[in-house]
Amino acid sequence: MMIRTIPGLLVIAMIAGCTPKTPPQITETPTTPVPPPPDEPSNPCATFSDAPYPDAALEDFVLYRDFMKAGDWELAFKKWQKVHEVAPAADGKRTAVFTDGVKFYEHYMAQDTSQKQEHLAKIMALYDEMEHCYPDGGFATGLKAFDYFYKYPALMPKEEQYALFKKSIEMDNGEPRFFILNPFTALLVELALDEKIPVPEARQYAQVITSAIDKGLAGCKGDDCENWKIIHEYAPARLEALESIEGFYDCNYYEAKYYPEFEANPTSCDVIVNTYSRLKWGQCDDGNATFKTVKAAYMAHCYEEPTNPVEECNALLNNGKYRQAATCYEKLLTTMTDDKQKAQITLVIAKIYFAYLKDFPKARQYARRAAALRSGWGEPYMLIGTLYASSGPLCGPGRGWDSQVVVWPAVDMWEKAKAIDPSVAAKANQMINQYSQYMPSSGDIFQQMLKEGSPYFVPCWIQENTTIRAAQ
Repeated sequence: MMIRTIPGLLVIAMIAGCTPKTPPQITETPTTPVPPPPDEPSNPCATFSDAPYPDAALEDFVLYRDFMKAGDWELAFKKWQKVHEVAPAADGKRTAVFTDGVKFYEHYMAQDTSQKQEHLAKIMALYDEMEHCYPDGGFATGLKAFDYFYKYPALMPKEEQYALFKKSIEMDNGEPRFFILNPFTALLVELALDEKIPVPEARQYAQVITSAIDKGLAGCKGDDCENWKIIHEYAPARLEALESIEGFYDCNYYEAKYYPEFEANPTSCDVIVNTYSRLKWGQCDDGNATFKTVKAAYMAHCYEEPTNPVEECNALLNNGKYRQAATCYEKLLTTMTDDKQKAQITLVIAKIYFAYLKDFPKARQYARRAAALRSGWGEPYMLIGTLYASSGPLCGPGRGWDSQVVVWPAVDMWEKAKAIDPSVAAKANQMINQYSQYMPSSGDIFQQMLKEGSPYFVPCWIQENTTIRAAQ
């Protein structure tokens, strides 16, 4: 049985349209955000003016902060305890006494891990007290969720972390603070894909995140814009994984994302088929003018009446029935005896799981099967390298070490591809040159107390041994 060439949707356009999302070479370690002053000065907790000796309370506040800067933690802590006792709300406009208290207990936790639970309990009590003193917003609740997500993830189930972030957003009247957006996005996507939160709720908060980013980028000033840039590099890329849930995004989403490419390339069947497939997945119909235009181009230039089992599977894929197409190709494999043909179809399945269903582990599984069926074929390893390079937002916060080390195993795969298959050497070299700049810098490697050339195990879903290299 001859294998017809599957439209460039799966050969060229799909890979080009799924460019690996690897962050810039900037190390980003999440830190506790600096709190803004509340809009209203009124406060249910004691302030400096409420203290028995207001001037002394203010003086202790200034002194303990100076001692902290100087690294004299013991003296600073004694002064802080006095302030916390008589004026926990400081001047009524800032949460510094609480957030500084968190820093003290984090410092002592690092010094003596045997009292970790006690110190952690005091940290969370401070956040609860902060929320009581500043009840008009979700800052304190957001900080608590932030710390659990980044610092103590094993101590609270992800569903409860998600609920805390959601509570923070609700307390802020649906306007999430910038520092919760990336961790909240990560939890939202993971829980939605695991079917642990309802799709309508996930869709609602995906829109909240997107709207917050648009508003933040449009209104930011100065250094604040860097925060929104970091969020913009991470959250939208992570939210793309929700495209794998049929019906999650509506026709308008796919129209805005894919139709411009069709407008730029209205005669390319690669582009026509890809756009048509995406709009069908987004449940666009003939009542939509954009879809009618794309469908007309597809039927006039790219449609072929299925005449064999392979073309029947192709038709499912072209019509945006991705899961049915994967199943169709799977059944087709059981009827094949030629390993080269089986390898080609197996790689098609891998690309469906990568580009459309966003299931990276399963995509790699099929790519490895394809490689095993056909020796000396570099394409499966090219795909695996692209999977790894695309995992920056999946394996890290969008920037920094965890999001950059994914490039090492990606390059390993591209190197392997060109070593066994000269026909992919040019493309492999292009990818290696493009993504080597996104590896950690020499300084980042030194800060991790590691050395270039040493072995390194990349965690997350990748689970690969690799070699440490610095950005080129």
